[in-house]
Amino acid sequence: MEFTLSREASGRFEFLGEAGSTNDVLVEHATGTDAAAWPDLSVVVTDNQTRGRGRLGRTWLAPTGKSLAISVLLRPALGDGGQLPVDAFGWFPLLAGAAMTRAVRSVVEEFTVPVPDVKEEEIPRHEVALKWPNDVLIDGYKVSGILSELLPNADGLIIGAGLNVALDEHDLPTLTSTSLLLVTRSEPDPDVVLARYLTELSRLYRSFLAAGGDPVASGLRAVVSELCGTIDSPVRIELPGGDDLVGLAVGLDNNGRLIVRDRSDGELQAVAAGDVTHLRY
Repeated sequence: MEFTLSREASGRFEFLGEAGSTNDVLVEHATGTDAAAWPDLSVVVTDNQTRGRGRLGRTWLAPTGKSLAISVLLRPALGDGGQLPVDAFGWFPLLAGAAMTRAVRSVVEEFTVPVPDVKEEEIPRHEVALKWPNDVLIDGYKVSGILSELLPNADGLIIGAGLNVALDEHDLPTLTSTSLLLVTRSEPDPDVVLARYLTELSRLYRSFLAAGGDPVASGLRAVVSELCGTIDSPVRIELPGGDDLVGLAVGLDNNGRLIVRDRSDGELQAVAAGDVTHLRY
């Protein structure tokens, strides 16, 4: 695949016919002897990842040619030569999730095939939303996940994303997954989808850096909040220590943490990490 559009939207672009983990490949490029040749917003992509990783140590696998594994190198530097505040790094998974949500939403809206004998105004509209902290859902089903990793020398990070492009119902890894093919009833061009993601990612990233990593001044918190379907939803969060928090997600703080009103006592709690389930009651 040529990925002409995606190449134009990246600092450097490499497509691999197969990779164990695109994150691992890009980490090696970004920290090896040829690291200077891999600038900010360099990208490694494959449609055949054999050892993909998800959040909380989960594996991420998909049939060859039906999904994309995407890794983007970020080397955040401020215009004045200063260092990005450490707290700002927590926004990068959310930034990438917002970029993927926008890209998927545009593809779903543009490429959905009309239903025969059904008037356009009667066709159900698909809800594409970000699930905090970094999954993208279509009508509540997962189509993409994000995993970010700091480089070993902590001078940059890798944003990894998996996107279900052409999986059919027999290929889905879980009962709560979906794909662009299943939703749109067509197979969008992977280059179009990827280029839209990279374009949105670059736009949000550059605005964030231009504001010195301030999520409010850059507008990033507002963007993520608008796209995030977790906000205003009842949730159960499995916290890293094993405890559960059940309550209503009410917003994000300036560090990107999810603010939850505990159902048991009404207290507000800021959650930095956890496995989130959207409840329906």
